[in-house]
Amino acid sequence: MNIQMEAAEKITESLKNDPLVKAVVLKGSLGRNEGDEFSDVDLYCFVDGEKIDKFLPRRVEHLSAYGSMLFHESLFIIAPQVITVYDNLLHVDLFTVTEETFKTTDYFTVLYDPENLMEQFKDKQHLTLSAAELEEQAFDIGWFLFQYRKAWNRGNDIWAIEALHLMTKYLVRVLFHRYAPHRAQLGMKDAMRSLPAEPLNALINMLEHITPQNHEQAMRKTVVILKTETVWLKETLGEESEAFPFIEKMIEVLDGERVNS
Repeated sequence: MNIQMEAAEKITESLKNDPLVKAVVLKGSLGRNEGDEFSDVDLYCFVDGEKIDKFLPRRVEHLSAYGSMLFHESLFIIAPQVITVYDNLLHVDLFTVTEETFKTTDYFTVLYDPENLMEQFKDKQHLTLSAAELEEQAFDIGWFLFQYRKAWNRGNDIWAIEALHLMTKYLVRVLFHRYAPHRAQLGMKDAMRSLPAEPLNALINMLEHITPQNHEQAMRKTVVILKTETVWLKETLGEESEAFPFIEKMIEVLDGERVNS
């Protein structure tokens, strides 16, 4: 047994003994049965909504069932969460959710479910982008190219490369929606595995040029990628899209612009 599954089992055993806990599932790469020795452990613990405040103070005690912690931090991103790193550098995230707040994005493996609570979610698991999510991702491509242009014209190379890096996150998800839609939510983490060779190689070639000296080349390679996908983007985003005209404008402006160093 690897350390990830050992941790998941020990923490789940502790959670099973808590009367407030209704179910425990594993998500992320381990939940998809795609994990490796470097995978994080993403545990989701189901509690009734009116009992969450009573449960939250117990989370660290449950997490300590695996071993000594290097640190832990409580925060809220998609749900109340404790980020934990143990002395052996294993990273475990424990999310506390209800039946109403659980997101069916990504796939899960059931670790504990005495009331068969998870049956209602099994057919809803997915890694696709909705039309609204695609519009948001596409808009942010335009937005960070817009920010890039400002930095480029100012001669601010550090912010220019940061803007391109930020843009790439959204570009990759849009490429996923075209070429591997069933994996689109994974984005950058899964690009090397799931994108076909042609768009992947174009992406890698662009990324190799995101440096203070060569970011203009990276931008121009981005423009080429977007031009290649223009017809598909226009058809997919539709006539009501604000993202497509924004991207189209940025392609036009950046393609015709030169900045003297």
